[in-house]
Amino acid sequence: MKILQIALDLLSIEDAIVIAKKAYISKNIWLEVGTPLIKTHGVLAIKRLREKFPNATIVADMKTMDTGDLEVELAVRNGANIVSIMGVASIETIKRATNRAKELGAKIMVDLMEIKDLKNKIQELRDIDIDYFLIHMPIDVQKAKRETVKAFLNNIKELREILDKPLAIAGGINLDSIKILKDYADIFIVGSAITKAYDIERTVKSFLKILGHEVEIEKIDIDLLEEFEKYSTCNISDAMKKYNTVGKLRCLNPRRVAGYAVTVKLFQSDWSKVFRAIEVADNKSILVIQSDTDYAVFGELATLNCIKKGIRAVIVYGSIRDVEEIKAMKFPVWYKNINPAAGDARGKGEINVEICIDNTIVRPGDIIVADENGVVIIPKNKAYEVLEKTKLIKEKEEYYKKEILKGKNLSEIFAL
Repeated sequence: MKILQIALDLLSIEDAIVIAKKAYISKNIWLEVGTPLIKTHGVLAIKRLREKFPNATIVADMKTMDTGDLEVELAVRNGANIVSIMGVASIETIKRATNRAKELGAKIMVDLMEIKDLKNKIQELRDIDIDYFLIHMPIDVQKAKRETVKAFLNNIKELREILDKPLAIAGGINLDSIKILKDYADIFIVGSAITKAYDIERTVKSFLKILGHEVEIEKIDIDLLEEFEKYSTCNISDAMKKYNTVGKLRCLNPRRVAGYAVTVKLFQSDWSKVFRAIEVADNKSILVIQSDTDYAVFGELATLNCIKKGIRAVIVYGSIRDVEEIKAMKFPVWYKNINPAAGDARGKGEINVEICIDNTIVRPGDIIVADENGVVIIPKNKAYEVLEKTKLIKEKEEYYKKEILKGKNLSEIFAL
């Protein structure tokens, strides 16, 4: 049976727990307490994962090099089922680790990282009752040489011929490479391809499906605008790594609102296309106006027209006027400047074309979310992924709040 081992190579236990809650959806999944997590928090990290996931198979990536029996005992007594030992450790260390694991009802995975002669090492360890072997491309090697685990394919095939124990592979595995590697190993260790995924659960299901575990990937049938209105622009900006965020706008009648972009590109103070865009828009729309002038291109009459059409909001990367009247109508308008002097109507400009506001591209149909913090633009082809990532960000924040109320400091939570 093929196993997907999820490497939680993080610094925050809280982050690891939140991600694991999304990812642990099958008995064919093992949760790995990664080395960075153990080095940051000690074996407490293993204990906390065990408390949250009492039925999971938990792998402690201790990377033990010495005192094998002691480190195995520390890991197992805090909840680990499997403990990793480095293959370059002494035979005595590996033996002591394996013996202690057997006494405690746990298993050993030997990591063959930096072993040059794999055949010879397997022969050397043949008399030790090791449970799993791991062939591993280190992260630093991947970064320096721009190689992935696919580069190890010949070594993996060679090892399979002489190995009578389950083989694990790790190192830059993603949804593309696992299709090539799936027939050559038993355990597939995946880190950032899952932990940094926009939609963790769907990504895990995709990995499991490739490994032959039929997991239904449900069809998404949700109201995206309704869903995005649940989250602040701060949460969404975090989910998009600060991209597509516009914070240089002021707002009249601020409230959180989400809508599909109807874009307007104006030329030379000509506001006529704003009125035409209002005709095109509907009750799921937000007008996004790019103006190249200091003259006002949006005011009281346009606001009243928007309200009658049911338009959700207007964003003007330029100037507006009739501020008191717009305030009285309680219609949300984001804008750069105020100018009592209006432009002219000469029929120039474009509707529903690609525009640029604050160095951010906005395309027709993109999802706009705006609130008192600012505006975010969500590309329509990334909407579901961004939504899932935003949900995860919010879940983490809620978890952090609970930990603070319990008495923890932010520096402790974030391992700073």
